[in-house]
Amino acid sequence: MSKGRLEAFSDAVIAIIITIMVLELKAPEDAELVALRPLVPALLSYVLSFVFVGIYWNNHHHLLQAVRHVDGRALWANMHLLFWISLIPFVTSWMGSSRFAAWPVAAYGVILLMAAVAYLILTRVLVARHGKDSPLAVAVGADVKGKLSLVLYAVAVPATFVHRGIACAIYVLVAVMWLVPDRRIERTLIEAG
Repeated sequence: MSKGRLEAFSDAVIAIIITIMVLELKAPEDAELVALRPLVPALLSYVLSFVFVGIYWNNHHHLLQAVRHVDGRALWANMHLLFWISLIPFVTSWMGSSRFAAWPVAAYGVILLMAAVAYLILTRVLVARHGKDSPLAVAVGADVKGKLSLVLYAVAVPATFVHRGIACAIYVLVAVMWLVPDRRIERTLIEAG
């Protein structure tokens, strides 16, 4: 079946997720700049989560550029990914409103870990659908960044209870790591086309 509906649905869900996140930010009642100070944790949480959702949207877009068709397994794997991404607004709000308390920071990491696992599953399902010699399989390759992200999230969650700053630093590190453009799929499609 065509991948068009999967792309359109995913784009819509991600747009709603970003909308929900921004609606969680409450404007201060005071008109002075200093009134924003208590909102700094919520703003920082929002910025980090916006970056992560943007990274998922970007990578999902690139992943689907290398896909010709999807099947039922791919649809369910995509829904699994969207489920975990849809929880990002909740943990973002909790983390910001709690001023980065240990349990919300750990929960944030669990959601990021599960989203990364879901993305890996989606990738594997799509590679299986298109074959081990497909441009998608070649582009994904060993997926070192994806696997490293999983390890970093798995380290960050328990590290939260040692010092929550360690976990937050790891989350930022993963975001920065993915902000560096990954041109594997684009390069592979150009070479194959």
